[in-house]
Amino acid sequence: MSITAASGMESVFSLEATQLKFGVGAADELGWELSRLGMGRVILVADPKLHEFDLIERIEKILADAGIQYHRFEDISVEPTIESFTRAAAFASAHPADGFVALGGGSTIDTAKVANLISTHGGAVIDYVNPPIGGGRKPPSPLRPLIALPTTSGSGSEATTVAVLDIPELKLKTGISHRYMRPTVAIVDPSLARTTPSGVTASAGLDVICHAVESYISKPFNQRPKAASPDDRPPYQGSNPVADIWSLQAIEFGGKFLARAVADGDDLEARGTMMLGATMAGIGFGTAGVHIPHACAYPIAGLKHVYHAPGYARNHAFVPHGFSVIVTSPAAFRYTYDAAPEKHIRAAELLRGHSIIDPNSESLPHALIDLMKAVGAPSGIAELGYTETDIPVIIEGALKQQRLLSGAPKPVDAAVLDTILRQSIHNW
Repeated sequence: MSITAASGMESVFSLEATQLKFGVGAADELGWELSRLGMGRVILVADPKLHEFDLIERIEKILADAGIQYHRFEDISVEPTIESFTRAAAFASAHPADGFVALGGGSTIDTAKVANLISTHGGAVIDYVNPPIGGGRKPPSPLRPLIALPTTSGSGSEATTVAVLDIPELKLKTGISHRYMRPTVAIVDPSLARTTPSGVTASAGLDVICHAVESYISKPFNQRPKAASPDDRPPYQGSNPVADIWSLQAIEFGGKFLARAVADGDDLEARGTMMLGATMAGIGFGTAGVHIPHACAYPIAGLKHVYHAPGYARNHAFVPHGFSVIVTSPAAFRYTYDAAPEKHIRAAELLRGHSIIDPNSESLPHALIDLMKAVGAPSGIAELGYTETDIPVIIEGALKQQRLLSGAPKPVDAAVLDTILRQSIHNW
């Protein structure tokens, strides 16, 4: 990649990474980390399902043994909404603390991020939501410390600046993003992921892979207009030599370990490596950004709630985030292939674990489809409840995600999205 830039284009990229602590037993060092950061009173944001596995009780004992006072918040939505974020923010505002601990998957960590944001700087959740949907307000100063303990291997939220939310009245998902929302420390302990159902592991792991591939082939940082000031430089800056390192390793981990992690919850090597891959992908895409599959995923997840995902509560119909992004990824990367053929082929080779004979525009789509089949992913948007007649409204929702689409390596308009979505009705 050239590091020079044309006149008027960006010439600088930055890497701001969460501190990472990884390994079996890492969670036992939570008390030490809190003391190191001067946090004597915290809000513990926890997924209530973790009571079934005594994980919340384990973390509370660590807090108690370290002399840390805490209030627990566990009103977590599987797919957070603007209302659920508002409830979390109200709880945090009513219980002053030095910082936050988040225990759970991406939804839990995102909830803690927004609770921290609103309780620190005030305002309503919609004020901070990305424009044009929300006000795009920027927090004026850093937030309180947040330590994230992920229990799934997917969202990478423990390493990103983003919180994703559903706005039901608009029938779409969107996000809040700012560098101050990045967690202070990520404690990634593979033993916390043993309890995750295989269907959840599949969806989360496909999200890891999609994050990593999208960021790796995103528009290069020096092909973006130069920011007026460092404060205006977006968290999603475009692909760059440093982010690529993190993304490539996450892709390789996904190809080697995702199917194993789905097949056997006690395979600590596979599940632990996927957790590490999720954090690495979070560092990569938290710097470079995601684009077409994620822009399409938000309306796909928000418009209809008829799909019952394996491994999730049967009384709650929704499309898990990893499945909503992966269903359009083969067609999206088929479209972007000629922007950077060598990157698409490299990603396909890492997923396959070997060199590809006669590489072409179908190499990466086929590698993704084979992995989707191996882990039981839906075959396309039809399996999620959509037909051709729904495509125009999905396009309308995707086009609202310009923060994401601006990072695609090729221009994206309604006609491009129409082609991608029609190819995604059935991937096989």
